[in-house]
Amino acid sequence: MKFNIGKGGEVKIIPVFKGTETIEETKEEAKKVYDFLREKELFKGEIGETYSHISYGEEKFLLLGLGEEDKLNGNSLRKAFFSAGKELMKLKVEQVELAVPEFKNIYYDNAISSIVEGFLQSEYSFEKYLSAKKTIPSIEFIYLDVIKGKEEDTNRIIEEVESLIEGVFLARDLVNEPAMYMTPKTLANNAKEELEKLGVKVNIYGREKIEELGMKAFLAVAKGSEKEPQLIVMEYEGDPDSKEKIGLVGKGLTYDSGGYCIKSPQGMLDMHSDMAGSASVIGAMKAIASLKLNKNVVGVVAACENMISGGAYKTGDIIGSMSGKTIEVVNTDAEGRLTLADALWYAVKEAKVDKVIDIATLTGACVVALGNVNSGAITNDEKLMEQVIKASEISGEPIWELPHNDEYREMIKGKFADLKNSGGRGAGTITAGLFLEEFVDNTPWVHLDIAGTAYLSDGQGYLPKGATGVPVKTLYYLIKHH
Repeated sequence: MKFNIGKGGEVKIIPVFKGTETIEETKEEAKKVYDFLREKELFKGEIGETYSHISYGEEKFLLLGLGEEDKLNGNSLRKAFFSAGKELMKLKVEQVELAVPEFKNIYYDNAISSIVEGFLQSEYSFEKYLSAKKTIPSIEFIYLDVIKGKEEDTNRIIEEVESLIEGVFLARDLVNEPAMYMTPKTLANNAKEELEKLGVKVNIYGREKIEELGMKAFLAVAKGSEKEPQLIVMEYEGDPDSKEKIGLVGKGLTYDSGGYCIKSPQGMLDMHSDMAGSASVIGAMKAIASLKLNKNVVGVVAACENMISGGAYKTGDIIGSMSGKTIEVVNTDAEGRLTLADALWYAVKEAKVDKVIDIATLTGACVVALGNVNSGAITNDEKLMEQVIKASEISGEPIWELPHNDEYREMIKGKFADLKNSGGRGAGTITAGLFLEEFVDNTPWVHLDIAGTAYLSDGQGYLPKGATGVPVKTLYYLIKHH
């Protein structure tokens, strides 16, 4: 799929708002067809609704619904043009033209960005293990006829969105890969292969170095697996004149059985996706480096499996951590926060980041509270939280900040150690986040729980079944606008 500026293409896309009485400034054939469809209530202009008029020898066009004009936003445009892309591929259309209108409620540049993203999103599929492919991209050229004077800006926007979506698709591919292939070492090698060619310094440390660093919590989780744990450190220096560094820390459980607090068979089915936080960090680093953002960013991933064996950690164990704090293990299935505890401490103390965001498929409680729509968030710095939420609004990846009253902190205090790794069922997302706060040493920090948004059992708009790539776009826009 290649974007060109100007006119061209065999099929024209005609955007239509819900309730539009007739379409003006189109050829007479399109107007007649629309009037007929509207009268028969066969096309209403709902978001993503399409009607194709693509027959041999006729004027070829696609009517595309944008929903109610007053409610138009970037996300509705993404959904609409994702739907258009899917329909055009189904019809094996190769060239398309869109005259990009000026919308009332959205800036022109933002509209172009959302349109381009919608088209690109329509091409994603993970069919590596299917003998017969179901998604076969057909669109070769999309011509965007933009208003005069916007040609240069449009080319810049296209380049940005293409690179950003490459990062999103990388994250999806990493998460969708079965755990039998996506091991800690494979994840580390993927990060190195994807990022080093873009100028990112990638260091990969094995068990010996992890032990030397004193990452006892991370190692406790990794003990039950025969796969060697990997500490992946990715450093991007986009502004050599600045000492400020932002840290991105992703949960990297390439498989989570639950350990001795074993999950149900259904609960384990999608646990190859428990490294979605790490995939989002790698995807975001790819986009940041590809687009050469003028910022310094460090990504940290503690990658391992949580398995059962004679050497696996157990409930009742008291383990250490890189910070020196001790932790009672009351639930071996609350393992992600243990690996993140050491990864966060490493980011703050070794990488010396000034601000840090951690991203994790951390709690089922977050799915119960927020479903598959919002990611949950906890912070110790409201200014940083505001910036994260603003980035999420730009990206269309909604986030909901959760409370952090001191009473919740009492729930994670240990009886025989400094902390315990679970506060129980109540307020599970909050207490898990506050556990992580214990390992940032007052550094401005935001925790994102993406348990409900990183992986879907069914497609949702332009987000596919399986891995979604959330929140790669949020992380990119946060770094860009920070």
